[in-house]
Amino acid sequence: MENGFKETIENQPTTNSDLLEVDCGKPASLTWQRQLNCIRKPPASFGASFKEIIHLAPLGFRLWRYTKEEEALGRTPIFDVFKKHLLTCDHGVPLGGIGAGSIGRGYRGEFQRFKLFPKVCEEGPILANQFSAFVSRPNGQKYSTVLCARSPEVPKESTGLGIESWDWNLKGEKCTYHALFPRSWTIYEGQPDPELRISCRQISPFIPHNYKQSSLPVSVFTFTLTNTGSTSADVTLLFTWANSVGGISGFSGDHFNSKMKTEDGVRGVLLQHKTANGKPPLTFAIAAKETSEVHVSECPCFLISGNSRGISAKDMWNEIKKHGSFDNFGYEECSPSEPGSSIGAAVAASLTVPSSSVRTVTFSLGWDCPEVRFGDKTYYKHYTKYYGTLGEAAANIAHDAIYEHSTWESQIESWQRPILEDKRLPDWYPVTLFNELYYLNAGGTIWTDGSPPMQSLASLGDRKFSLDKSRSHSDNATDTANQGDIAIEILERMTSKLEKAHIPLMSNAAFGTRLLQDGEENIGQFLYLEGSEYLMWNTYDVHFYSSFALLMLFPKLELSIQRDFAAAVMMHDPSKMEIMSDGKWVPRKVLGAVPHDVGLNDPWFEVNAYNLFNTDNWKDLNSKFVLQVYRDIVATGDKTFAQAVWPSVYTAMAFMDQYDSDGDGMIENQGFPDQTYDAWPVTGVSAYSGGLWVAALQAASSIACQIGDNASAAYFHMKYQKAKSVYGKLWNGSYFNYDNSDSSSSRCILADQLAGQW
Repeated sequence: MENGFKETIENQPTTNSDLLEVDCGKPASLTWQRQLNCIRKPPASFGASFKEIIHLAPLGFRLWRYTKEEEALGRTPIFDVFKKHLLTCDHGVPLGGIGAGSIGRGYRGEFQRFKLFPKVCEEGPILANQFSAFVSRPNGQKYSTVLCARSPEVPKESTGLGIESWDWNLKGEKCTYHALFPRSWTIYEGQPDPELRISCRQISPFIPHNYKQSSLPVSVFTFTLTNTGSTSADVTLLFTWANSVGGISGFSGDHFNSKMKTEDGVRGVLLQHKTANGKPPLTFAIAAKETSEVHVSECPCFLISGNSRGISAKDMWNEIKKHGSFDNFGYEECSPSEPGSSIGAAVAASLTVPSSSVRTVTFSLGWDCPEVRFGDKTYYKHYTKYYGTLGEAAANIAHDAIYEHSTWESQIESWQRPILEDKRLPDWYPVTLFNELYYLNAGGTIWTDGSPPMQSLASLGDRKFSLDKSRSHSDNATDTANQGDIAIEILERMTSKLEKAHIPLMSNAAFGTRLLQDGEENIGQFLYLEGSEYLMWNTYDVHFYSSFALLMLFPKLELSIQRDFAAAVMMHDPSKMEIMSDGKWVPRKVLGAVPHDVGLNDPWFEVNAYNLFNTDNWKDLNSKFVLQVYRDIVATGDKTFAQAVWPSVYTAMAFMDQYDSDGDGMIENQGFPDQTYDAWPVTGVSAYSGGLWVAALQAASSIACQIGDNASAAYFHMKYQKAKSVYGKLWNGSYFNYDNSDSSSSRCILADQLAGQW
């Protein structure tokens, strides 16, 4: 790659000599830190004055009506202003790679914010999901605790047999959390044993330019145990996990746990979750590595809550507390859970840590949910290219992660260490740079395998078709082989027809894969949400700012997004949508306009989920598209990409001519919030949109030069010269005026006024 963007070949083998030695029990040199007993006050909720409420009442009513209408159709609104959210300040580094779902983890030890399905965020923690430590000394001293600095509330109907019976006595003031995405470390100093130091390093496969490993839904936890005492310590580390995908899903019934097949010393439990409400099934795998020093045992199923028969959470806990393993724990064959009851599983790793010695234990958590469903369309996630689409890969994913995570860590260390050691940067800066990348995992991201979606058979029932069409020469050859068997012939015709009907019409979608040339890699398509409460995929006006991270770390994904938007520029969708700001009905997307987003409920096919304003009239989106395309060409040196998207770039620029009312080369804003700052009206020539336009004209000229379109290059350069002189009139000697409308806000300073100056 050119201009400093160095790319590693995806499947290039790594030799031992290439790997950096990393002490996984020691945090990185710079990290974000919190004591586990630290409790911060959540941010205050937004409030509005009475005057503001009256002013916003019509908009509020339309939003309420829109929300109810979408929900009645089984669709998700882009936001629900009436929904209550769980606000906390205890977030930490989330689990998983990119685009296959994520699970949050708070710095105090909670697993929370389950984002395993599109558009769904189960915010609350599942407190049965825990690591716990049990220590015994030769003198009879014993210690045990859940390694979490909070405890569950005891329900009124408690029988005392649930997780509330566990030992929730961790002293958080003696424990420190360190975060540097995609790793975190929790150091338990003398907890629960005052002479034992426990370090838990959590790592997920977020590895720049490594597209295979970075797509995996898995995390690895390595515990480093340091015995500073004068006697040996018998230690059992316990990993418990609920058969739940968050919220109340664990109580829906028909969930099933079973032991993993032991392979290469990796033992564990599979938790098969039968998901409700039309979501695809999901399987978790929790596992640990058995070695000559570490013994692993499993409890495939215990009852977390409910009235079902079986081993209780208390029984399971007491077995480890008494014996240190599940070797002598009699358990019945698992049966599917009953509605109203929730079940979990446990994996225990037992070992002896001699005096003044260090030992390690490795666990993994993987999950397999290969399908992504949007209405009647089903896509497959990128990792299924390596693990298949049958939903049976959780055990293999968890197993492979245990054996490969050391390589991940070396590659991550090679990426991060030079930046952490750069003395030109203040300490907080690299920590912030790395930790803010969490959103590429936890932003509801979806990464497909690049194949067209499959439509459910139920959606085909209303289509007109015939089995009596003429058939190809190859079909006739098959007929000869099956001559006389009319049943086989009809079944073959039905199969052929269904296979063709199964794939929706791709020419009507923003599928950038159609722009790939013969021999180009199809890396798949990538989606991420603007926010957990503001649901739109690939919101382009803000992707303009966030895209630098993708371009530098995963440039193939950035180019994939750009191809999708290039395809979207050429789309025209005359179906009507209501605009919330004024109640008018407008076409969803017009030819030549860059969409605000690629949609929500049916991404790529139904773009522009945003409906506060008509973004076909926004003045920044087309310019931002051209600027990003230009930057990506410069950064990657990909001339094939430039050729493929050039028609869309030209169309996007031509579309903007309608906003140059006086022919001076400069576009004008139209007196409403027609750019990303959608609460701020702008009129006439403006610092923000105008600056973007001037830069886009120059970028378009440069792209045209690179692909050999000299006439277009000259044309856009001429327009650039004209627009530049007009834009300069906004300069008042100190800064660029907000706009030239002579309104009360015209001489305001917009901090983002030079957004076109990259």
